Amino acid sequence: MDETRAAFLRRLLDAPSPSGFETAGQRVWVDYVEGFADEVRTDAYGNAVAAYEGGETEVAFTGHADELGFVVTAITEDGFLRVRPLGGVDRSVTEGTQIEVHTGDGAVNGVVGQTAVHLREAGEDDPDDVTEQHVDIGAEDEGHARELVEVGDPATLAAGVHDLAGTRIAGRGLDNRVGSWVAAEALRRAAERDADCTVYAVNTVQEELGTRGASMVAFDLDPDVALVADVTHAADNPAYPNSHASEVELGGGPTVTRGGSSHPEVVRALREVGHTEDIDVQVEAMSTTTGTDADRFFRERGGIPTAAVGIPNRYMHTPAEVVDTEDVEDTADLLAAFAVREVDRESFAVDV
Repeated sequence: MDETRAAFLRRLLDAPSPSGFETAGQRVWVDYVEGFADEVRTDAYGNAVAAYEGGETEVAFTGHADELGFVVTAITEDGFLRVRPLGGVDRSVTEGTQIEVHTGDGAVNGVVGQTAVHLREAGEDDPDDVTEQHVDIGAEDEGHARELVEVGDPATLAAGVHDLAGTRIAGRGLDNRVGSWVAAEALRRAAERDADCTVYAVNTVQEELGTRGASMVAFDLDPDVALVADVTHAADNPAYPNSHASEVELGGGPTVTRGGSSHPEVVRALREVGHTEDIDVQVEAMSTTTGTDADRFFRERGGIPTAAVGIPNRYMHTPAEVVDTEDVEDTADLLAAFAVREVDRESFAVDV
């Protein structure tokens, strides 16, 4: 990944964007795509759409802007905060971690309290639910805490981005900043190749709360085909359970999902494009839904042909997610090549 693209990804990862509070991340994304898109717009809830106007057929590349987080629900008499999770926060990784509360006056540092191991009784190692945990911002009492924070302020875990060996990185919010990066970069690369179709890059809000933003965008755009870029579980590490058999591995290239909401003709076309462009494409099976915005796009407007394109990710929904940036780049290349090679198709409808 060259310096410009890497800097864009780092800016996305540094911008706090918990579900429902995505403005900081969307500003980074919009600033980037304005450099090459023909049009950039946002809607009432902050979904962002960039367009390259190249022809009649319309292709949408989508990622989602939001990350897991918290919202302050109460401030105790002793000056501690109680919070509620935004999205699928894992209670086993929150206790004992540092946190940032994002207020109107800037970030307020805190920690999620945890009883020291010396003081816990045998059998007390199961973490409390997130709503039973507390955040310590160092306040002396309730009045002091309310000077710093108010109920309704969002928060994120305070974990930065770190380079690992080779082309791999670790950090919070790779789900789904890498998908946001892919949507923007695939648009830029399709435009560079003079794709003879109209391409939309989309960055949705509130995916972690139930694919809400995707429902708004899918109805508004009504594209001929949608490719949804999101992370997927890499199975090539000791933490991955044997009960969830999968062949997906980090560094093996993007995945395409067969079954569920992924349209069979779109999947077939993606695999052909990967073969033609010499891009390694992994296949993963899905019997029901993908848990991504693809589940929303495919059932809007009477059915938008859609495919979920996965970026392998280890340790999802933790502050230490791991991806390979070569997989991220290959995903952008795959989507851009799809726009170039599949533009002449009359329809993606299944032949019955």
